[in-house]
Amino acid sequence: MAEPAGIGIAAVERDTGISKETLRVWERRYGFPSPARDAGGERLYPPEQVQRLRLVKRLLDAGHRPGRLAAAPLQELVALLQPVTSEPAMAGEAPEIAACAALLQGHDVDGLRRALTQVALRRGLGRGIVEVFAPLTTRVGELWMNGELQVFEEHIFSECLQHVLRQAVYAQPLPAAGGPRVLLTTLPGEGHALGLLMAEAMLGLEGAACLSLGVQTPPAQLPAAAAVHRADVVALSFSGFLPQRAVHEGLAALREQLPAGTEIWVGGASRALRSGGLPEGVRCLDGLAAIAGEVNRWRELLESRL
Repeated sequence: MAEPAGIGIAAVERDTGISKETLRVWERRYGFPSPARDAGGERLYPPEQVQRLRLVKRLLDAGHRPGRLAAAPLQELVALLQPVTSEPAMAGEAPEIAACAALLQGHDVDGLRRALTQVALRRGLGRGIVEVFAPLTTRVGELWMNGELQVFEEHIFSECLQHVLRQAVYAQPLPAAGGPRVLLTTLPGEGHALGLLMAEAMLGLEGAACLSLGVQTPPAQLPAAAAVHRADVVALSFSGFLPQRAVHEGLAALREQLPAGTEIWVGGASRALRSGGLPEGVRCLDGLAAIAGEVNRWRELLESRL
């Protein structure tokens, strides 16, 4: 009799980032995954289960609960991960996107860093973010979900792009007079920093004075931080993984605690931002390219009050 086809548990752990112990617990508790066994009794996971585990891992990182994900059909998992297109459609994809993805898959880390740096130099930081960095980040996520990248490769990309973006932010001139003071962060459970860093870079280009608190700041801490740093705006990034209820409840609590004069700006791929139900007084920016217009609106509002 032929041995059942599949992937061993150690390889699944390396591929998905889910520990062997967790895989065994889920199997007992939820009935998923449900591996076959080889002649020696070792677990063998079919490729389709490994693909599903990749999706589950991304959703777990975003704060979803394993019990719900284990029972959800594949289509539902894909829908939870599917970002909402927030950038304007381009006539054609920037060639640097495919080039950078190839460098990443070829494990040419130095080449990837150079290519990302050249994007910012040749296109300018603003266009580089909107036309290359943002869609490239989406492409890398898709490659991982399709099993064409491993977890460590996705982390390498994130570190390389963060390095390039931070260098660009540090090189920006001092904020222009009359620009808004912006406090940037994400809510607990939203651990992806790339969107936040891209927003900081775009705001800096428009003369905003930015202070990033990094990711996952407790909402109860934000009013004090905004007061100490005299923030005009609290800006929050949502990658699309935080559940809709958590987004809405977190924003509602924050709006109640902040002074009425402190604006809240939100952006990112999350469907929760565009499904209705956002608290009054929360402004949703339709993509990174919308930051310039929002800063101009804020300046005009300020001038009208003088």
